[in-house]
Amino acid sequence: MSSTPYILLVDDDPDLRRLVTLRLQTAGHQVVAVEHAEAALAQMALSLPQLLISDIRLPGMDGMQLFELVRASHPGLPVILLTAHGSIPDAVDAAQRGVFDYLSKPFDGKLLLQKVAAAMSMLPTPAAGDDEGWRAGILSRSAVMQTLLAEARLLAQSDASVLIQGESGSGKELLAQAVHRASPRRSAPFIAVNCGAIPESLLESELFGHVKGSFTGAVRDHEGLFQAADGGTLFLDEIGDMPLPLQVKLLRVLQERAVRPLGAAQARKINVRILSATHRNLDEAMQQGQFREDLYYRLNVVSLHLPSLSARREDIPLLANHFLQQQSQRYDKLLQGFVPEGMEMLVSAPWPGNIRQLYNVVEQVSALATSPLIPLGLVQRALRQPSMESLSYAAAKQAFERQYLIQLLKLTDGNVAEAAKLADRNRTEFYRLLQRHALTPSLFRGETLGEASSG
Repeated sequence: MSSTPYILLVDDDPDLRRLVTLRLQTAGHQVVAVEHAEAALAQMALSLPQLLISDIRLPGMDGMQLFELVRASHPGLPVILLTAHGSIPDAVDAAQRGVFDYLSKPFDGKLLLQKVAAAMSMLPTPAAGDDEGWRAGILSRSAVMQTLLAEARLLAQSDASVLIQGESGSGKELLAQAVHRASPRRSAPFIAVNCGAIPESLLESELFGHVKGSFTGAVRDHEGLFQAADGGTLFLDEIGDMPLPLQVKLLRVLQERAVRPLGAAQARKINVRILSATHRNLDEAMQQGQFREDLYYRLNVVSLHLPSLSARREDIPLLANHFLQQQSQRYDKLLQGFVPEGMEMLVSAPWPGNIRQLYNVVEQVSALATSPLIPLGLVQRALRQPSMESLSYAAAKQAFERQYLIQLLKLTDGNVAEAAKLADRNRTEFYRLLQRHALTPSLFRGETLGEASSG
């Protein structure tokens, strides 16, 4: 889910808040103004701003402490500090530690707008005519994802190699596609290859290509994925599963920016940006000798870490309802949503399979649904969780007793005398049990069922 870009203003002076807000709005900016740092952090938890403007002197947590927190959690967010004469040394110190700029009070409105424009110019420029299309398919309202996407969009403007880390099913390829679409290479190919899904004997040929006759079965020249992605982006998924011999060859390609197909005498220059991803801990893999350290630093110029679904639970209703609408169209069913208890279960589930698992759960309940709202029972079944609807001892005892009686009637073809004997109960008592559960013995008689089916 996208949010409107805005500037967050923090100042305890209501007159200054109104004045600065008016100037920024007149210049075409959306502004959210708050009076203290705690309110600013709460607002940022809901939606990340494009720019933070904060007074240094604030009640409670001051602007310097706010800046330190922002720098730690959102290092790509530009910050402008407002300072009175006595706190200029603090502002200068903050500038040396990474604050974008500062303004001394009283300040000129034009100078404020100039500094704001300079700070905004540091942000990535949207593709022409498309502000949100670059992140198509990535639905989120969580602050942690907004921070990640802001970093991804900033990185997209460079050609630096990016390593995307995250659990299986968390959406690493979608993020790689988003980086490509936001980059200057967006009009060139994006090619993805799963390094763990292709046998080692074929992976080298797939990546680098081969010439006719280079090995048995090579009946024609084959262009590798590096050549196919020339000018664009090559996404190496599950790079942690790449065999060590191929890691050496990949390192050489990255160093020389050239590929020599199997059996070829000459290398061919390539112009490819490398994005890679893994669910493995590469630090541990390096310690165990399973991943080359020199290749790691070539691939991990910058890293992005995708949070697990359990770390962004506020996105679960958004994703679940989106997937449900997709399945509604697929199955041509009127599916409108989940009952409240069902959505609560989705939000609280552990999700070891992350978004991929959530999609599979929604697909399963959609296929079995017979009503517009998905009931709790279908969600429990898809999550393989025991029913939570009958937790009391009395209810559990009643359910067991009913099932027990049904089994006896099936075994005896509805013969009450035999069923009572198996249950070690007299017929009168057994009839009372049947009446309590509204069970009719004749329904379990084979001949009655046969007559009913033929009538």
